[in-house]
Amino acid sequence: MASIYVDEAAGSDANGTGTTEAPYQSLAQAIFAHGEGASLQIRKTADAEYKEPSPSSVKKAKKGAQGLEKKKKKAEELAEQDAKKQGDDKEKREKLLEESKKIVLQEDTSLPTATRTKIALLAPLSGKRIRVFGWVNRLRDHQGIIFVVLRDGTGYLQSVLSGRAAQTYEALTLTLESSVELVGVLQEPPEGKTAPGGHELVVDYWRVIGAAPGADEAFSNKLNENSDASIQAELRHLVLRGETASSVLRLRAYLLSAFRESLTRESLIEVTPPCLVQTQVEGGATLFKLDYYGQPAFLTQSSQLYLETCLPSLGDVFCVQESFRAENSHTRRHLSEYTHLEAELAFINFQDLMAHIEEIICQTVDKLLANPTAAALIKQLNPTFKAPSRPFLRMSYVDAIKWLNERGILHPAEDAEGNAIKDESGQVTMVEHKVGDDIAEAAERQMTDEIGTPIFLHGFPAELKAFYMKKVPQKEGESGPVFTESCDLLMPNVGEIVGGSMRIPGMEELLAAYKREGIDPAPYYWFTDQRKYGTCEHGGYGLGVERFLAWLANRYTVRECSLYPRWPGRATP
Repeated sequence: MASIYVDEAAGSDANGTGTTEAPYQSLAQAIFAHGEGASLQIRKTADAEYKEPSPSSVKKAKKGAQGLEKKKKKAEELAEQDAKKQGDDKEKREKLLEESKKIVLQEDTSLPTATRTKIALLAPLSGKRIRVFGWVNRLRDHQGIIFVVLRDGTGYLQSVLSGRAAQTYEALTLTLESSVELVGVLQEPPEGKTAPGGHELVVDYWRVIGAAPGADEAFSNKLNENSDASIQAELRHLVLRGETASSVLRLRAYLLSAFRESLTRESLIEVTPPCLVQTQVEGGATLFKLDYYGQPAFLTQSSQLYLETCLPSLGDVFCVQESFRAENSHTRRHLSEYTHLEAELAFINFQDLMAHIEEIICQTVDKLLANPTAAALIKQLNPTFKAPSRPFLRMSYVDAIKWLNERGILHPAEDAEGNAIKDESGQVTMVEHKVGDDIAEAAERQMTDEIGTPIFLHGFPAELKAFYMKKVPQKEGESGPVFTESCDLLMPNVGEIVGGSMRIPGMEELLAAYKREGIDPAPYYWFTDQRKYGTCEHGGYGLGVERFLAWLANRYTVRECSLYPRWPGRATP
């Protein structure tokens, strides 16, 4: 008879088989598995030799094995009972479903005519019979009464199906995300109970319009709050049905409307520039190139140049347009396609420009907070949000460099090609900032978060900025870096949300800027003409709508603030 091995130190009762490679941990388990007549070998430690167990330990183990046998029988009995119960429940369910097919719900024409409405418009209809359409957002069956929270895009409505309305085959097989029609009397919820909007619909007639699948294909099996980020990106069309995602997009709509109201109030006119262009604005490295009927063309990086051409005819103008940047950036504040709110203003100076940006930001926030629906969305998404106080802090680029160095906030050292310099151990070498450095996102964010208020960072070196930006005049005999009349507006938790500057007003200076940047001026003839036919001091800015919304709604990434976000490697769905 082959020996059965027990190793009290390294064995396993759960996975052991009794061999030397897979011994049991206890004598009781060995006897339970192989019987009382088994030839047993045991050791206390992994480095000891196996030997026969003592008679007293075997006697004790036999009692333990008997206990295991009782547990096994008890478990088998319970399993049998569960199986029988499941079988009975299944049979009862199948019988109930068959019986339910005989119940046909008809709308009672003797009842008052139901008013068709949207959930957002229910307030004046309390006590009346209504008809609503939507999707099953939540579903609960409690002792034969079915509670449905309906979603129609304008709000949520708790509905109660009871009696025959809850006994039909459609009621017993109803699934999340099915589209339905509900008819009934709108009432206040019972005393002590709450419901979305303070309403509850007592349903007397309903029907399924489009059934959603159950089982493996059920909505909750496809997607839930714990789903991986890659799955959520792939199923963005389903994510949008969630209360948080839809609330962000709803707030976005109110935000755009408030921006338009604020800009119009400041006498700006909205225009719609093209997205297909043949000129660059922010540097050729970030252009998406395409073939346009045999000619090279690009997706626009910015509508700024076109907006400038509108100033002589329309005055101050703005647009809300998509912009595209082909930079391989995967940060939480970058998108390859984003909504760009841009504006251009004539006959202003740099201080006027910053004051205008501040005014538009504050007006827009005030309008949102004055709108009960928009304010409720902000409260839901960002409970601690407060309107920014004015005036915004203004900090020069040079002072920002000092601020960072005083606090020991460093940045990676780079070689002439812009590659990070590493030490012998492979660690990136960190150094202090100096004038001429492009302040990195991480340092900028750390500064903004520590200060905790909106900051106008202004006066950037010319070599860091686009060709069209106006330079700060140097005094006679003055040397050193040349700075620009440019600014970035930084917000806590997000960083830069606005970039703006005064534009070069003179033709000769603009032509020199083309040459310095290696830009062929020929395709820009229409832009250069703005300096030829009545130039003026003018400036403008671009605001990233998704970044602004991320600040307003306290979202971790701008990807949550776009309907279908695009970033490197992601162009679906």
